[in-house]
Amino acid sequence: MLDPFPSSPAWLRDAVGPWALYFNLPTITDHIHEVILAFVFYQFIHSYLSPWLSPVLFPQHYPNFNKRTKLNWDVHVVSLVQSTVVCAAALWVLFTDKERKEMNAGERIYGYTGACGLIQALATGYFIYDLYISLVYVKMFGLGMVLHGVSALWVFALGFRPFVNYYTPVFILYELSSPFLNMHWFFDKVNMTGGKAQWYNGMALLSVFFSCRLVWGTWRSVHVYSDMWQALSQTWSATASSASTLDPININAHVFQIRDGNLCVDEACAKAQAEISKYSHYNAAGTPTWLVVTYILSNIVLNSLNYYWFSKMIETVLKRFRGPAAAPAKKEEKEGVKEEEKDVVLDAAAKLEQEHDGLLLGEKQKSSVLNSSTPNLVEDLRKRKVGPVPS
Repeated sequence: MLDPFPSSPAWLRDAVGPWALYFNLPTITDHIHEVILAFVFYQFIHSYLSPWLSPVLFPQHYPNFNKRTKLNWDVHVVSLVQSTVVCAAALWVLFTDKERKEMNAGERIYGYTGACGLIQALATGYFIYDLYISLVYVKMFGLGMVLHGVSALWVFALGFRPFVNYYTPVFILYELSSPFLNMHWFFDKVNMTGGKAQWYNGMALLSVFFSCRLVWGTWRSVHVYSDMWQALSQTWSATASSASTLDPININAHVFQIRDGNLCVDEACAKAQAEISKYSHYNAAGTPTWLVVTYILSNIVLNSLNYYWFSKMIETVLKRFRGPAAAPAKKEEKEGVKEEEKDVVLDAAAKLEQEHDGLLLGEKQKSSVLNSSTPNLVEDLRKRKVGPVPS
């Protein structure tokens, strides 16, 4: 499917083209305007829209935040908007990109569609914003956020070779849990900790996190590993054959299907069919081993973190049932069970927020950045439910 937005203006393509070829990222010339616009959009939300709109919507909270909390609030607003927009776009591409659905294993590694390129551009623009904020406020967020921004930007930029363009909307769906994680943070900041809204949001957070990051993410990771292994084996075979015949390596004949554009009913269809192999000559020599290793290691680290975070959530839930049980009256026991179930969800959601952001910000910044108004989310939840402890 073609990119629904117009291509980059000629002057911008000419300016970026030499750099794109130097870094072997040729498809970025088609999407550089989208990368820039995405960055400007996110930065506009952070610097202008959130500081202006937040006091209007939350007049009793936002104006009273300290500088650190206001910064974190604005960052979470951008994250909420970005994750919602990019996930909606990814789902749209998954369901409507016909050319993407028809790709074979080789095309899933080397092929290209403009719609998938758009998703890459939106994500790249956000990671540029994320890296910029991390550098500007490095004393506040720490080097962990800077390294995270560099790593995320580098991995997504590699997709402009093009490389695994097909899988861009697939793994963007990891972000489906981010809106719920951001909402959990907002509930704490507007004194809604422990309420029904946060409980329902926590239920959604745990369910979506498990579904999209563990089930969907692991299943699709196996697919991409399989496709990469096939592409790497193909490259090694072609390299060995080229060494014996002294011919230049060209794997395109074994990768791209022959498509009959005459079967299309309009010009857009014909262009979309031809677009799949539009950049095939840039990958004619196959896939470098370092690229596959880099991608797989990054994916394994990310998946491992997802399992680690979820294990912490489960650990939090189990702790609620391991303590010694008292013997209250039946009526009080029933009410206690309901409150216990509610607390389990909220505790697990709070644990996920702490572990998720704590690993990025560093243990030193975790308590002050994420919970500047409260020392501990779970303790704050309990204080709100039982009232202040008498001195």
